[in-house]
Amino acid sequence: MTSTWLIRGARMPGGGPTDILIRDGVTVEVGTVLDSRGATVIDADGLIVLPGLVDLHTHLREPGREDAETVETGSRAAALGGYTAVCAMANTDPVADTAGVVEQVWRLGRDAGLVDVQPIGAVTVGLRGEQLAELGAMATSAARVRIFSDDGHCVADPRLMRRALEYVKAFDGVIAQHAEEPRLTVGAQMHEGEVSARLGLTGWPAVAEEAIIARDVLLAGHVDSRLHICHVSTAGSVEILRWAKSKGWRVTAEVTPHHLLLTEEYVTGYDPVFKVNPPLRTAADVAALRQALAEGVIDVVATDHAPHAVEDKECEWAYARPGMLGLQTALSVVVKTMVEPGLLDWDGVADRMSRIPARIAGLTDHGHDPAPGVPANLTLVDPTARVRVDPSQLASLSRNTPYAGMDLPCQVVATFLRGEPTVLDGKAVR
Repeated sequence: MTSTWLIRGARMPGGGPTDILIRDGVTVEVGTVLDSRGATVIDADGLIVLPGLVDLHTHLREPGREDAETVETGSRAAALGGYTAVCAMANTDPVADTAGVVEQVWRLGRDAGLVDVQPIGAVTVGLRGEQLAELGAMATSAARVRIFSDDGHCVADPRLMRRALEYVKAFDGVIAQHAEEPRLTVGAQMHEGEVSARLGLTGWPAVAEEAIIARDVLLAGHVDSRLHICHVSTAGSVEILRWAKSKGWRVTAEVTPHHLLLTEEYVTGYDPVFKVNPPLRTAADVAALRQALAEGVIDVVATDHAPHAVEDKECEWAYARPGMLGLQTALSVVVKTMVEPGLLDWDGVADRMSRIPARIAGLTDHGHDPAPGVPANLTLVDPTARVRVDPSQLASLSRNTPYAGMDLPCQVVATFLRGEPTVLDGKAVR
């Protein structure tokens, strides 16, 4: 495989066409490249070049649930979706709550070589919310963990949450909270409202999310530590975040593609593919989330890619596991919900799907626009393409995509990780 590539005529976000010369893993020239000797040339006329996408919220399931996903298959799905780095959540089996487990995940990602896999460490031992995990040991391990989360479970004890926020200040870490007051969601199956009443399903009230966010932004402000809110889903949460940011507190937040597009009305057919935590909300919530992302009140888009084995999804609604695939469709959904309506331009997409998430995660090699001397982690996108989602063609081991049969805009044409292609012509190359 050649180590010199010339991307000819790609359009930079917010700019015009340009050439990008890549050699030995870094960008060496941007502009009009006259000397392309020894380079493999990619004709990128009409394509947009983005900094490689970065996902703060991916479930790769390994170790423990390799029937649903592995680090390798999830990494391939990520590369096909335009990602060059993903942050792998800790709710594996065993839980990633020790240096040994996070190093295992990190090494599996390195061996796969398709994206940089950055493990997220658990906040509490076993995700049980009773005592802090080995935060310092994970931070100083080979994996250099900087984000900690019990995602799938809320750190419900305010005293424990405060201690975690204080602890990670020593190494500029961040606590990523799954905001759900568990005593308000016992038996919950979908968003609490008119639709849940009509369907006879126990409701998951918006206040269960908003109460935890309100508590935790106050704690983060009190101890001056970094807090990240996972998968924000309600208009009320947006207003709390807006207030917290007005105080100058170090709070960031993410929204998922499915919460930008889908509403509770999709649940009316009782198809478990639409069961997710937090649940799909109202159309008014979706509109508020889109506006918040456009304004920067919500900082980033994160997939919450959650693969599940067939038996965990193709069953009765009440017994189905919550979660949806997201890595290969995230960029298309963001284009559909944010770019096509004029809420974001492509530079805004690069901000919310690459530059800002890379900064939050401390991934210094990622989130950079092409420039001389910068690691060549790049994505080429055809903005005019339309793709019909076919679950059988996805790289994930699982098939639980809520977008099956939908026609979505844009297509990832190529993805480069440190100057070598992981995707070319829309297909994985290894």
